[in-house]
Amino acid sequence: MTAFTVPTRDTVSPGNQALFDALSGQLGFVPNLYATFAHSDNALGTYLALQSAKSSLGAKAREVVNLVVSQVNECVYCLAAHTALGKMNGFSDAQILEIRAGGLASDAKLDALARLTQSIAVNRGHADPALVEAFFAAGWTKENLVDAIVTIGDKIITNYLHAVTAVPVDFPAAPALTGALELA
Repeated sequence: MTAFTVPTRDTVSPGNQALFDALSGQLGFVPNLYATFAHSDNALGTYLALQSAKSSLGAKAREVVNLVVSQVNECVYCLAAHTALGKMNGFSDAQILEIRAGGLASDAKLDALARLTQSIAVNRGHADPALVEAFFAAGWTKENLVDAIVTIGDKIITNYLHAVTAVPVDFPAAPALTGALELA
């Protein structure tokens, strides 16, 4: 397999150097997976625009989607990153594990989102109609559904990029999910 090195600021295009500088300013470093996008002159900027686009989903809801999709796709990089981000958004360690397993019993609305997200991700877009109805019954809107699907697509991009490149994970490892993952 072709080895993928993580580009550094000095090895990327001027446009990507500016994005590296912005990321360093915001995050304190350029995560390896973001840097990997910079093998392309355009992909990092395109991805960052997608990731930072306006959404009807709040930060916690987006982290639910990110955690569920990353678990379905077994992306150790994204699970590590979104475990850290999930904690920053107020989820406990136990809640993060529960979300990764496809639910969140303590919050009916986020539970419906997690269950639907898992069904969409596992079934490649062909969600269980009962889970779609449960999503709406929990108080979500059609706008939320569309934005959840966009967030799923966003996460699939990074999951797949890591699966192909296997660049080093530069976040603390996510704990293993014990027991069988209940796939919708």
